Amino acid sequence: MILAAVGEASTGLALLIVPGLVGRLLLGEELTGIAIPVARVAGIALIALGIACWPATPRVGMLTYSAAVTLYLAYLGVSGSSTGALLWPAVVLHAVLTVLLARAPAARRPPDAGAGAASTR
Repeated sequence: MILAAVGEASTGLALLIVPGLVGRLLLGEELTGIAIPVARVAGIALIALGIACWPATPRVGMLTYSAAVTLYLAYLGVSGSSTGALLWPAVVLHAVLTVLLARAPAARRPPDAGAGAASTR
């Protein structure tokens, strides 16, 4: 699980920082235009997935995704590079989710069912 988490987060970071290069290496073509912000949102999602896959941090992964997407979409709106009809409602929705996730109590994990069986051997 840790290997998968590191792999997904690394790919996400690359998509966030150099989406054109990742597109060229994976798909054989440079990403341009609207594909750049879409690739960056996908990169944010992969980073959050990597965090969520890390042992005991699924809520932190969702919080990371929601907060980062809130900031990035708001940046796109303020900079004027993207102004779709649902941009600002999406920013507000993700901001609300970020607050709710930040305020939610940490979920308790049930004890490992296999631990008892292993200790009786």
